[in-house]
Amino acid sequence: MHFLCPSHGLPEGQSRPFDVDGVLLLGVRRQGSVYLYRNRCPHRGIALNGPQERFLDDSNSLIHCSHHGALFLIETGECVSGPCEGEALQALDCLEDSQGIWLKA
Repeated sequence: MHFLCPSHGLPEGQSRPFDVDGVLLLGVRRQGSVYLYRNRCPHRGIALNGPQERFLDDSNSLIHCSHHGALFLIETGECVSGPCEGEALQALDCLEDSQGIWLKA
């Protein structure tokens, strides 16, 4: 397992990037649960975020690709709007315990 951050490092309704051995990831906390995905848009295979580290749309209810405008459900990673509609982000297993958030590898 790879330690990502303490629990307070990913507040409710927020997202953030992670880098695990050169693999870019994004984490989102929604309704107390942590969702972890590979930071790679299925449309072009590039990172979802631009120079900023923001991954959510203005309502903080969908993951947003800053390059193509694609929108993804936080809970499943499914694209619901944009050029890769019907495809999905690559979900990764994570665990949250008293120490924080971990990538299960």
